Amino acid sequence: MIETKLTDMIGIEHPIIQAGMGPMSTNDLCAAVANAGAVGLVSSSGLASMVIGGFIGDALAKSVGADPEKATPIEILKKSYYKVLAATKESKGIFGVNCMVSEEMRGIAEDIIKATIEVRDEDPEMKRRFKVLVTSAGDPLPWTETVKPSGIKWFHVVPSVRAAKRCEKAEVDGIIASGHEGGYHIAWEPLHTMTLLPAVVDAVETPVIGCGGFCDSKTLVAALALGACGVQMGSRFLVTKDSDFPDLWKKKVLESGDRATMAVRGFVGPARLVKGAICTRLGELTIKHNPELYLGKAGDIFSADPELLVTEAEGLAGAYSGDEENALTAAGETAQRINDMPTVKELIDRIIGEAEGIMKNLPKKIK
Repeated sequence: MIETKLTDMIGIEHPIIQAGMGPMSTNDLCAAVANAGAVGLVSSSGLASMVIGGFIGDALAKSVGADPEKATPIEILKKSYYKVLAATKESKGIFGVNCMVSEEMRGIAEDIIKATIEVRDEDPEMKRRFKVLVTSAGDPLPWTETVKPSGIKWFHVVPSVRAAKRCEKAEVDGIIASGHEGGYHIAWEPLHTMTLLPAVVDAVETPVIGCGGFCDSKTLVAALALGACGVQMGSRFLVTKDSDFPDLWKKKVLESGDRATMAVRGFVGPARLVKGAICTRLGELTIKHNPELYLGKAGDIFSADPELLVTEAEGLAGAYSGDEENALTAAGETAQRINDMPTVKELIDRIIGEAEGIMKNLPKKIK
């Protein structure tokens, strides 16, 4: 067993958080991770798409047995929470939700955070085990007065030391330092984990979790050596038997190989995708319409060329319909290191067991 500030703070067995990957459901994955002794996260990013309709909203509704024509985004979110609560009843597993709080998502973010607090207050068992809120893609400070009184453990994802210091001002409970290796939504500046993580650890007193490039025992031990109290993993959990993601998405990651990904302009900014026809097309459109991405200049949804957004949406639809030629699949740089599809429990047990062995044998590598 590896005990850290993260395991003590949340009351979990293993210092691992499953990223709240979107835009589809992660309900089954969240429950499996929580049952295995780590923190599972419900994804909420796809709920915004329900406002305009389409296959994502339909899929989210069906994932909790709701009527896509009648259910509201917040009704679906609450059903997701209760679905995970029921699926983790025996293990008493700990879970949470990821909520994007960028300006583009502010309206739905307010609804999600309000609903999260309400659900926890209404149900004592929910409050005992629904312990974590992870916010990302925005400024945490405006949310302090809403989140802190609720008592939920609050983590915020950051791409820089400056943003980490902002988190301390916001009084978050934990900071997730996310390097540019990560999958799908990534930061505008290409700052990678080996530099970012120790820099954030040195700059703040708040516990820090590493994210971006973590997928196995070696990288977990590296994170601890760099001063983190745990890791958040996305792509590695995506390719598990318990993952809600489509089989085609998992297949694309498994088959991706060396130098498998590329950063392009996406809906909420830079997006790291698995290379393929749609990814190449988005790269070409980025160079043509939004080259500022490759110059590290931040923009917003209004600065993105409409053709980019349409192409991204069509690619996601292809991934979920099984259209291999026209599918968009996202993953972090760890895609090239993912070569099997275990259950979540098998994966976590393997990571922790091997990590303990690595730490035990490290002194033997030093003369």
